[in-house]
Amino acid sequence: MWLLIVLAWVVIWAGGTYWYLFGKKSPFSLESVRPPGPREFDQKKRDKVIKQGFSVDKVPQNLDVIVIGSGIGGLTAGATLAKAGKKVLVLEQHDQAGGCCHTYIEKGFEFDVGLHYIGQVHENSLLRIAFDQISEGQLEFQELHQHFDTVQIGLGDEKREYTIFSGKTEMKAHLLKQFPDDTEAIEKFFKIMKISAKKTHYLATLKLIPQWVSLFLLKSGIANLISPVFSLSGTNATDLANTLTSNKDLQVIFSYLFYGVPPKESSILINALLVHHYKRGAYYPKGGASEIAFHIIRTIQKYGGNCLVRAPVSQILVNDKGAAYGVKVRKGQDEVEVHASVVVSNCGIFTTFQKLLPPEIQVKRDVQERLNMMKHGRGSFLVFSGFDGTAEDLGLVSTNFWLFKNNDMDQSMDSFFALSKEDAPDNIPMMFITIPSSKDPEAKIRHPGKSCMTILTMVKYEWFEEWKDTTVRKRGDEYHSYKMRFAKNLFDWACTIFPKIKDKLVFQDVATPLTNMHYLGAQRGAMYSAEHNLERFHAEAVARNRCNTPIKNLYISGQDVFSCGIAGALHGGLLCASTVLDHIVYIDLLLLKKKLKRRKAKELAELAKKKLQ
Repeated sequence: MWLLIVLAWVVIWAGGTYWYLFGKKSPFSLESVRPPGPREFDQKKRDKVIKQGFSVDKVPQNLDVIVIGSGIGGLTAGATLAKAGKKVLVLEQHDQAGGCCHTYIEKGFEFDVGLHYIGQVHENSLLRIAFDQISEGQLEFQELHQHFDTVQIGLGDEKREYTIFSGKTEMKAHLLKQFPDDTEAIEKFFKIMKISAKKTHYLATLKLIPQWVSLFLLKSGIANLISPVFSLSGTNATDLANTLTSNKDLQVIFSYLFYGVPPKESSILINALLVHHYKRGAYYPKGGASEIAFHIIRTIQKYGGNCLVRAPVSQILVNDKGAAYGVKVRKGQDEVEVHASVVVSNCGIFTTFQKLLPPEIQVKRDVQERLNMMKHGRGSFLVFSGFDGTAEDLGLVSTNFWLFKNNDMDQSMDSFFALSKEDAPDNIPMMFITIPSSKDPEAKIRHPGKSCMTILTMVKYEWFEEWKDTTVRKRGDEYHSYKMRFAKNLFDWACTIFPKIKDKLVFQDVATPLTNMHYLGAQRGAMYSAEHNLERFHAEAVARNRCNTPIKNLYISGQDVFSCGIAGALHGGLLCASTVLDHIVYIDLLLLKKKLKRRKAKELAELAKKKLQ
């Protein structure tokens, strides 16, 4: 009798698991992907998609989902849900959709603000398949030069330069040539990279299975028996690097892809994943970063949804049963209510919980517990420079440059962020240079005879806080003078690498944390959203930081779900869509990947057969 009961429960459990994994229709299909159409260069036609202003008559009827924020995380969640049959409305407070994927044009120069390069979009990769599905095959990526990054450490005669190559075997081989005395350290780091890349899905799974199951696996030690990835995620990068090598320059290479957190406070798993991200090549969207929003929005529209800008959400509506049922949108002096059974927030956990929820919900214990899991990220500072002249004239390249004044990143950042407001502009310890006009082959068509550069560094929000209540572009002479001190020092440093740009500079714009708050809605100007510190990546914290929230029908998407960057935010969108649909869409993507591999193998076999004939 007991045996029959146990068998019955096993059958029920197995059947339920199978239904959960495979029983629901996939939102994705090979048939939905079509060859890329001609690029749309007409800015007015593009603006009808990415700059469609909010009005009540443009809101689709019978909405299922409202997405707050049109960054890649929100668009990915929105497009996936739209393809699953949901009527989706994306609301964006800025006058252009895309979040960190948007570009802006000023004086004939086009600048990217957040997407500088992306990896793992080679043929039939999981990320590429995801992009193909949410854009229905319309996004194209230009592979950059194999030498995709240069890392400079030190100044003047003390300067050392290292080059980073992509390539399945070339990345490691090229690094070994530059550090011949550290073969063992590099071999071990690449093993960590491999584990991190191949087993990160275990960490993502912690967010998708019941939380009590995740915590049981972690607290019992079973998870660590399954894979070392669970302990790696909670290991700080400095401690691990110290066990590998005493070569401080090599330690910088292990953590040079900087996202605002010193190595001693960051997870080795994230640092390793970032390096691995470009192993199979670095890429840039053909047509510029705004192509991403342009094509994903058209997917959402195809399935009856829409994306509207100049639509600042002032509040998430919560009923007396504690469930979200829509939002309030500011329209001039009025507020318009828009209702849907699901609300997805892609504007960051702090904005969502501290600004958009009703005050009586904000103070609830479970909401505060979620907030306490996160810290505010560091502010970003960007310098946008436009030059008269082609890349060839100015010696500009598609390679990115990472500059560090010394090889102790922990000490550099501690010292920098301890500085007074007055001393900070003259003591910037590191910066990043990207040249979008040299990455996109179509930039020459859109903006002939012009080149542009973006410089980025991290700064302290408090240095700019006194101007937080002023209006953008009207913050006064003192603010302008202060931010230009940072800009001048950064630009002069860039001129040591590209000396020809100094005399050809015709336009310069600067974005401080306050600018990022205004245009991107980034809390304290943190483009990477909540800080990616070590505590956040301890396996138990990963398991607790989920897409669902203490408020029924309210979900979180984007960088705060898993990790930073375009790829990290996109995965946040896929995790969010999986949670809303109660269906793991990654399984659908993996099944598509198998089909595509079989198709490719068949094509290669047929090609080989023809050659033999």
